[in-house]
Amino acid sequence: MCSRIFEYFVVCGMGPEIMSLENVKGYQGNEVMYMPSFVDQFPSSNHGEYPPPPPQLPTCVLPAGVAIYSYGLDPKDPSSYPRSYPIVLTEGDGSKCYVSCIAFRDPICEDIAEAYKIPTNSFADKCICLVSHSPGFQILREALEELFVICFSSSGCSKPIWETINYMVSKVPLPTPGKDRVLFTIESRLLSVEVPPRETLPHADISFQPLAQCLDVDNLIQLFTAVLLERRILLRSNKYTLLTLVSEAICHLIYPLRWQHVYIPLIFFSGIDYIDAPTPYMMGLHSGVDTYGITMDGVVVVDLEYNRITTTEEIPPIPDTELSFLRNEILKLLQPNVVEIDLLKIHSGCLADQSFKSNAKPWCHEHDFHLRMIFLRFFAMILSGYRNFLDNSTQTGFNSQAFLKKRSRTTKQPVDPMSMLAQFLETQGFMDYVERCHNPEEKTINLLDKLQDATGRGQNPLSIFPSQLSDPEIITISEPEAASTEPDTKHVYKSFPANERTEEQEEKRRSILASVSEALNEKAKPTYAEVVAHGDSELDKMSAMEREAERLRMVLDIKVKLQGLWEKLLRLRPTDDPLSSFEYGTILALIESDAEGIGGSGFVECIREHIIAGWQCRLTDEQFIAVKELVWFSYLLLIN
Repeated sequence: MCSRIFEYFVVCGMGPEIMSLENVKGYQGNEVMYMPSFVDQFPSSNHGEYPPPPPQLPTCVLPAGVAIYSYGLDPKDPSSYPRSYPIVLTEGDGSKCYVSCIAFRDPICEDIAEAYKIPTNSFADKCICLVSHSPGFQILREALEELFVICFSSSGCSKPIWETINYMVSKVPLPTPGKDRVLFTIESRLLSVEVPPRETLPHADISFQPLAQCLDVDNLIQLFTAVLLERRILLRSNKYTLLTLVSEAICHLIYPLRWQHVYIPLIFFSGIDYIDAPTPYMMGLHSGVDTYGITMDGVVVVDLEYNRITTTEEIPPIPDTELSFLRNEILKLLQPNVVEIDLLKIHSGCLADQSFKSNAKPWCHEHDFHLRMIFLRFFAMILSGYRNFLDNSTQTGFNSQAFLKKRSRTTKQPVDPMSMLAQFLETQGFMDYVERCHNPEEKTINLLDKLQDATGRGQNPLSIFPSQLSDPEIITISEPEAASTEPDTKHVYKSFPANERTEEQEEKRRSILASVSEALNEKAKPTYAEVVAHGDSELDKMSAMEREAERLRMVLDIKVKLQGLWEKLLRLRPTDDPLSSFEYGTILALIESDAEGIGGSGFVECIREHIIAGWQCRLTDEQFIAVKELVWFSYLLLIN
């Protein structure tokens, strides 16, 4: 999809327009969380080569919001350490956007702190991101971490950091799958990236170890089943990285199917209402977010910290034959010394020791590959002979009833319309797969069909992959020389620097901050009510125009409140007592507390407007008494 591995470098955090997560504008103190926004990016969104970064990117890369701190990095405070994590966004067309993030505390810009009157030497959350449509998690993380290290290195970097970003985003191409290996450098660090050929399993640049370590075999299979049946799935963990890696891993394990529904591996904290959605989804939520009051009926909650799955709806089990295969094969991979313990007892001496050591090797890419193959073999078994039931004359393109009857005769088990397999054949994921089966291009790379054919011929399952892969062509991307004429110039930063802004961007920023500063200065002036309360000393500080403007504002505010309260008072139920109602008490308080008599005259005006407009409402006796008392009280205040 993209010609370069890195599409955008984006900085998110606190911009010139500050707003709390509750949509209150301005600085509200350090105890409040603020809405993250775009701060910088390269290239600009209008460059035309790629679509702009998703608009929801800031809230997704800083899901808890932006916090303000009185200090930055503190070696004694682990909560102040930088954090590195990936996220995945799903765009409107269903394509995935992969983002590597580093979040850290950075000094608040002086102009922002001055405009909003934020205490000096304050810090706020900032996040730098690399954005790509290629699932190269590892290279995205390595490149971003190297940028972060050289930016804040005490020895400095040889060129301005934004020059390095420009080179990296503009010059490093996306390798041709199975043919190229691209080498490039960031300062003195050599990095490489390549993409596997299309004839193999889809590119998954992640480790499946976190999934295998967080869940035991039975819970892993239960989660897999829930995903196949397109349940509402909520992953919980206190680690952002874990939520993304487990979500991606389970999506790869359902190959050749594709997850067809809402997919948010890391949901922003204020978006927990999405959990109430009635449609299937897969979402990840930090375990520190309280879900009290959220309807969880039918949601499959997967606690990755405690290896626990809870749901109010039963998840039907996988058929016995395929379930037994999955359990045994996964156990062989994850716990070889337990599964083969009887074999170890048969042998003795060095042979047994050697066998034990060879089976206990650390997790590596080979484990990832074999785990994916186990699940592909599962699909080959449970969908055995499915191609015979592809039928374009049916609405779905597949004769599921005939397939289930054929399987029933083979397994000698009755057809159960509520079984796991019957439900699976009705899912959107399976229907999408059937539709792709009719595509000639898909047939040439369909590993499920190749595996079923190989198994039918008694061949090794690994024979479905290319036997020999040629060495990739090496493409080296040279880093340009520093633009500075001084060869020993070093650039050292105490905060992540801003990219160079255009005159238009700079003017917009100045305008926003100037209006904020002006508004805060106006707010610091005494209001008309404060002037009345404090006497002539405060009154003298306001010009005649300011006094009149403030008085008119207060008049309008009181009248608007009275109008709403008056209408609510008229809508009280016949059984309600108007004299003890909230509306009556509030109207009375507004009239009493108003030294200028605006409340009393405003209330009388409410009644007059209704009468002039042809108001025909009949009052109950209790309402009439309440209105009469309020009018009489207003009259007494006005004549005094």
